Amino acid sequence: MKTYGATFLKRGKWWVAWSEDVPGALTQGRTLAEARANLRDAIRLMEAPVDLDDLPKTRIRREKIRV
Repeated sequence: MKTYGATFLKRGKWWVAWSEDVPGALTQGRTLAEARANLRDAIRLMEAPVDLDDLPKTRIRREKIRV
């Protein structure tokens, strides 16, 4: 089991949650506990491997880009 930093921000009736350790892992919840659970799920999903064979059989293009 890994440990990640998490940030929680109360905005109105919602708790917004994200982890700077996992870019893109951003979620919310009505309670702090719900936001925490949702963030755990978001991190698991962000780190799950993607199986391209499971994607719809449409036009998929792979290439390398320079940044």
